[in-house]
Amino acid sequence: MRDLHLTVPAASGPVNILSGIDLDISAGESVGLVGPSGSGKTSLLMVLAGLERATSGTVRLAGQDLTQLDEDGLARLRRHSVGIVFQSFHLIPTMTAVENVALPLELSGSQNADSRAAAALQAVGLGHRLTHLPGQLSGGEQQRVALARAFVPQPALLLADEPTGNLDLATGKLVMDLLFGMQAQHGTTLLLITHDPQLAERCERQIHMQDGRLTQKEGLLF
Repeated sequence: MRDLHLTVPAASGPVNILSGIDLDISAGESVGLVGPSGSGKTSLLMVLAGLERATSGTVRLAGQDLTQLDEDGLARLRRHSVGIVFQSFHLIPTMTAVENVALPLELSGSQNADSRAAAALQAVGLGHRLTHLPGQLSGGEQQRVALARAFVPQPALLLADEPTGNLDLATGKLVMDLLFGMQAQHGTTLLLITHDPQLAERCERQIHMQDGRLTQKEGLLF
């Protein structure tokens, strides 16, 4: 990211959400992004995912400049290169666990979507829940389904936004153990957004955000 800005209109005038972000994340690296609510963390994730367009600046992901892609190009990039795990699980309530996990594979035209989805659920300990609907699963199980769905296309980048925010302490630890284990196994680049400094410390590097700016990097102000 280079000189990244995001400004949105408001009744009282334009609001600067992101103000001159410069950041490099290496392939396979895990980075924890911490900061108070309203600091711009989720907005930064949305820009990286191609779900929000930056007002100015550049974002390069997997060799492509997101600011130069149209909506179809951004959708293709997300399908092949980006996995996202949110605080709210965002599972489709009328689809079973295996159908939810298979969906991104089917959208990208992958072969054997169902068998790959079943294997992904087995990997997160849910091989016995393949045909359960989200409403029949606990919060921790739903987030494990979301993890399987995010990892099954083998994305270059995984974006995780407060993935334990709706879970109790023990369940949250289980989910994060799975996330970091899968990230290491697949060599996936990880950007983890969290308000929990201890969780961020599990990453190789931690950065801090305040008022739309990166204010701290690896413990040093810059």
